[in-house]
Amino acid sequence: MTSRTLAALALILPLALGGCISLFPKVPPVQMYRFGDTMAAAPASPAATAPVMVLKGPTVVPPASGGDHVLTVTGSQTAYISGIQWVSPASVMFDQAVLKAFDAPGSVRLIERGEPLSAPSTLRLDVRTFEARYPGPSIVIAVRATLVRNADRTLIGEKMFETTVAASDNRQGPIVAAFDTGVGKVIGDIRAWASATAPAK
Repeated sequence: MTSRTLAALALILPLALGGCISLFPKVPPVQMYRFGDTMAAAPASPAATAPVMVLKGPTVVPPASGGDHVLTVTGSQTAYISGIQWVSPASVMFDQAVLKAFDAPGSVRLIERGEPLSAPSTLRLDVRTFEARYPGPSIVIAVRATLVRNADRTLIGEKMFETTVAASDNRQGPIVAAFDTGVGKVIGDIRAWASATAPAK
């Protein structure tokens, strides 16, 4: 094989490989989003009052909506929105949003297991609904909050919190923004209720 033939093959080979690569289908990138940044301010409390301690119990989120996909419901049919995911499982981000909300001044002090603090009561959250409903879409979030006295495990109070937020458009950005608004509203209401209901001792 002559040097001229080798040179010609050297030119043809990259072109052939380039042609093969271009035959593969192009997969659009998955957009990653988060929620929990929009949070209502906590009501002001007297500076001299020591914060009420509340132990953070488990937060239960349905498996269908607690992962990293956005659940939609249309009548009796469910599906996930294609090309969109949460940066972390929704259950994890919801818990992070709860902790962030209760860190605000004027709120009860939410402590986690393992912290060197004691609390007279425990707050448990059961997320019943966390989905986008069609037609719309509208974001529906429902959470049952329960306060239990730690000394004797008696019920102090429980309440269902629910909100519906209409997305401004049927696109990824407005849908995520509606989730963010809904999470902030529900957790803000839970924080206000816990601050008014949790016993100081």
